[in-house]
Amino acid sequence: MAHAWADVSLDAIAANVETLRAVCEPAAVCAVVKADGYGHGAGPVAGAALEAGAAWLAVAQVAEASALRRAGVAAPILLLSEPRPADLAEALAAGVAVTVYTEGLIRQVASAAGDGALPVPVHLKVDTGMHRVGAAPPDAVRLASLVHEAPTLSLDGLWTHCAVADDPDDPYTDDQLAAFDAVSLDLERAGLPPLLRHAANSAGAIAHPASRYDLVRCGIAVYGIPPAPALRDRLALEPAVRLATEVSFLKRLPAGARVSYGLRHTLERDTTVATLPIGYADGVFRRLGLEGQEVLIRGRRAPMIGVVTMDQVLVDVGPDSDVQAGDEAVLLGSQGGERITPEEWAERLDTIAYEVVCALGARVERRYGHP
Repeated sequence: MAHAWADVSLDAIAANVETLRAVCEPAAVCAVVKADGYGHGAGPVAGAALEAGAAWLAVAQVAEASALRRAGVAAPILLLSEPRPADLAEALAAGVAVTVYTEGLIRQVASAAGDGALPVPVHLKVDTGMHRVGAAPPDAVRLASLVHEAPTLSLDGLWTHCAVADDPDDPYTDDQLAAFDAVSLDLERAGLPPLLRHAANSAGAIAHPASRYDLVRCGIAVYGIPPAPALRDRLALEPAVRLATEVSFLKRLPAGARVSYGLRHTLERDTTVATLPIGYADGVFRRLGLEGQEVLIRGRRAPMIGVVTMDQVLVDVGPDSDVQAGDEAVLLGSQGGERITPEEWAERLDTIAYEVVCALGARVERRYGHP
C-alpha cells in the first residue's frame, strides 16, 4: 500500500530565515525548533536555519535540546521554560541556556552546576501579561541578583513573551513592552550587567519593530507560515512543507450511496470515489471531510467526503474522472497551478496553522531537499 510523505524544503527554511534577518537587523534570529521543528523535523530545520544565519535555536523540552546535540548541533540553544529538577543534569550536559523565573529553580540550577568549568548561562523570563509562566515584574531584580551572585551561574538574558502580537491593532503589546522596558531599567539601576533582551515571537518580529530588541524568537515564520491572517501580506514567506500520498483504490458509487463511518455524507450523483492511505493518525483532522476540504489530484481540486478515518481518506474525484491508482494526491502544498495551505485547513477547522503542521504524524515520512 502507498504511504504518505512530507516534502520539506530546506531552501524555503533558509530563505525565510534570511528574510527575517533582513527585517529584524540588528537583532539576531533565534529559530524555534520545538515540537520536532513544528512537525517539519528539528534536526534538518536547525541545520538549514543556522546555515542561513540564525544565531540561536530554541526548544521547549530538555530532550529536544539533547537530540539536537546528538545530531551535531553546536549553536546556542535556549530552553524556553524552567526544566524539571529531574532533567537538570541532562540540561547542563546539553549546554543549554536555562530559562528561570522562580527562586527554587535558580538555587537548584546553581547547585546542580557544581564545580563545572564554565558557569551555566541563564535567561530570566518576566511575565508582562501573557500570564503563562514568568516572574512577576516586582520580583525581577531580586531573582536576577540571585542569579548574578551565584558563582556557578551567568545572568545572560532577560525576556518576555507577547500574548497578542498577531493582532497589530491591539495596544496590549505596547503595554507589555512598556512593562518589559521598566523591568530592564530596574535591573540596570540595580547595577546588574547588560543582558541579551528578547520579546518578539514571529508576529512581534513582523509587526512590532519595538519588540525586536537584541534577539527575535521566530517559530512559525521560519516554516513559511504567517502567524495570523492579518499578517499574511506583511512579509514574503515561502511555505516549507508539502504533504502528499498516492491514490490506493478507486470505486464507482451511485447517487444516494453513503460513505465512511457514520454514513454522514450522501453522494448526490453517480461518481468515482478515490481512497487515500492517510488519516487522522497522520495529522489529517477527522472533521476535514465534513467541512468541505479539498485535495489536489492531477492538478485539480477534489473534495474529501465523509469523516476522515484513522488511516484513510475518501475523495470524490467526479463522474468522468481520469484519476488512476498510484496518482499523487496533495493535501498540503502545490500541484499544477493550485495550492492548499495550512491556513486553509485552519480556517476550515477554526484553529491556527501552527496546530495543523504540528499534528503531522510520526509515520509520515519526512523527505528533505532543495527543490
